[in-house]
Amino acid sequence: MQTTATPTHCPYCALQCGMNLTPAPDGTVEVSERTDFPVNRGALCGKGRTAPAVLASAVRLTSPLVRDGGELVPASWDEALDRIAEGLRRTRAEYGPDGVGVFGGGGLTNEKAYTLGKFARVVLGTSQIDYNGRFCMSSAAAAGIKAFGLDRGLPFPLEDIPKTGCVILVGSNLAETMPPSLRFLTELKENGGTLIVIDPRRTKTAEQADLHLAPRPGTDLALALGLLHLVIAEGRVDEAYVRERTAGWEDARAAAMAHWPEYVERITGVSVPELRETVRMFCEPESAMVLTARGPEQQSKGTDTVGAWINLCLATGRAGRPLSGYGCLTGQGNGQGGREHGQKADQLPGYRKLDDPAARRHVADVWGVDPDSLPGPGRSAYELLDALGTDIKSLLLMASNPVVSAPRAAHIEERIKSLDFLAVCDVVLSETAALADVVLPVTQWAEETGTTTNLEGRVLLRRQAVTPPDGVRSDLEVMHELAARLGVEKGFPTDPEEIFEELRRASAGGPADYSGITYRRIVEENGVFWPCPAVEPEGLTGDQDGAGGPGAQRGAAGRPASTETEETVGVAHPGTPRLFLDRFATPDGRARFVPVSHRAIAEEPDDEYPVLLTTGRVVAQYQSGAQTRRVAELNAAAPGPFVELHPRLAARLGAAEGDPVAVVSRRGRAVAPARITDTIRPDTVFMPFHWPGEGRANSLTNPALDPTSRMPEFKACAVRLEAVRP
Repeated sequence: MQTTATPTHCPYCALQCGMNLTPAPDGTVEVSERTDFPVNRGALCGKGRTAPAVLASAVRLTSPLVRDGGELVPASWDEALDRIAEGLRRTRAEYGPDGVGVFGGGGLTNEKAYTLGKFARVVLGTSQIDYNGRFCMSSAAAAGIKAFGLDRGLPFPLEDIPKTGCVILVGSNLAETMPPSLRFLTELKENGGTLIVIDPRRTKTAEQADLHLAPRPGTDLALALGLLHLVIAEGRVDEAYVRERTAGWEDARAAAMAHWPEYVERITGVSVPELRETVRMFCEPESAMVLTARGPEQQSKGTDTVGAWINLCLATGRAGRPLSGYGCLTGQGNGQGGREHGQKADQLPGYRKLDDPAARRHVADVWGVDPDSLPGPGRSAYELLDALGTDIKSLLLMASNPVVSAPRAAHIEERIKSLDFLAVCDVVLSETAALADVVLPVTQWAEETGTTTNLEGRVLLRRQAVTPPDGVRSDLEVMHELAARLGVEKGFPTDPEEIFEELRRASAGGPADYSGITYRRIVEENGVFWPCPAVEPEGLTGDQDGAGGPGAQRGAAGRPASTETEETVGVAHPGTPRLFLDRFATPDGRARFVPVSHRAIAEEPDDEYPVLLTTGRVVAQYQSGAQTRRVAELNAAAPGPFVELHPRLAARLGAAEGDPVAVVSRRGRAVAPARITDTIRPDTVFMPFHWPGEGRANSLTNPALDPTSRMPEFKACAVRLEAVRP
């Protein structure tokens, strides 16, 4: 048995914190600090420290399960795989390729995400593939592409944050969602910088702020426009920057000027003096950043909302300059890489567009198929789930638990139950897996090797530290075996490094170019930032830290060097930690202002549903809780759901601390104990979304979709409260 420490990364959030894993003689796995990794410098949250608990056979799946007489019973791998192949084959024969759906996850490694997209399009021939990362940062991605021509969570490393002058943090509670990252904000303040937190709740993160703004949920767009109005009115626009590095300013300026401070105060509840102080704090330092998370993004106008914050950065010259810029704090462990390489409905590897003929030719050539054989774009995540049982009759699902995580969850649960056939690959028997016809037990983070891409765009290598238990196989083996059973004998290897080498070729020349990244480089350099073409032409190497120079310019523009070394003689590209310092990734190198205007959320409160619900996370649980709810230490810290409400709201309801409270929306009802606090707005209640059953917050949430990103409006919907009497 291996007893040496293996350096690897946490399986949970997009920080992908470094850690060491050492198998112990009693069969457990010990976690120790890995201080060399710059993102967390050894620090871990409780989820990271206890992650090995899910490796135990007592809490995870170790045998395939098949449905027999209404019950899931153990089966052999051959029987389970044969059943899946037959179920998918039967659906394709009766309903065509698009009768089969594929749903992936933002926790899959790059190799798995790449292979799943390839499997859907080459083996199944279906366009119906998307993943739960659509519910993460898709609005920020859409806005980033509109403005900058390229989407990467952060265009700079986290280490830049403490060195800037001011950070506006919009809709993020880093102290609970990404605890090790809070040190960057602490160091910011120690260095003399200021922190502004925008959140309808006074969270643990907001308590660290120099200024906390508590807008009404769903009004972040108006808030950003009001700030830009004041920037213009107070003469704080960086006119030279706007003239030299942007386009579209006049239309964006006109839109912002329609949002005068008193109007914005009425919409948001943020006072005019607070708006003016925010502008002063943001504009006075030489550098500043805006960082958004799910708060402004998980809205039916999330793309416009993020666009408004980007406009604020552009007008003040805060993008594409050292220690300044707009960034998105990605949520899931591989939310960034998971969409770059093909499991999103409209994308091919390398962040290429599926409807681009040149992209189709390039990827089809790597895959050895006819470009015309590749299906076109399919449905987005919620739309795919909503079509289950009607247009989509069978579903292959990996690493996701939509019964808990999808909006209007009770409806989605019914859609899943209406399927002719459901196959799930997972580590544990999640609430969704429990509905399946076949469940396959697959390896998890510490039992396999593969790459992930963290919120900085840093490609990392998770390394196998322990041997998986008997009866467990990797997702890559599953797709290899299913492809063979469905008539595709080649093209689906099981070795992750072999797949990564193919991914490098498939991504070459695309916006997310990984062609210059290898497993060896990742280990030697503690991660490599994309874009990283295969070679850097001589004389254009740029700064080795990616801080500028023509190399950074070309990488930022998404036009890397050719991977054909006989055509381009050069040296290894250093990667691109910092984007846009010389030009943006648009045809003319200029960032684009996008004119946007405030509009209401899809479902405003009324007499029947007079209160706003917003949702989020707690520190001890993660996403749908499928894994963290199986860890005793984490359950002790966060044993179940709750309804957070203001004392005035509780008094009107007649509820005391701990009393059961029903929260009712037009879509469903949830019941959980009251948690009464004056740190939330009186017109708003908050529920965490980690639990199934009676306290399932997503029974309430609204699937109204952003027209561009197709992001559901998780963060704001109308509800009423009811006291639950014994």
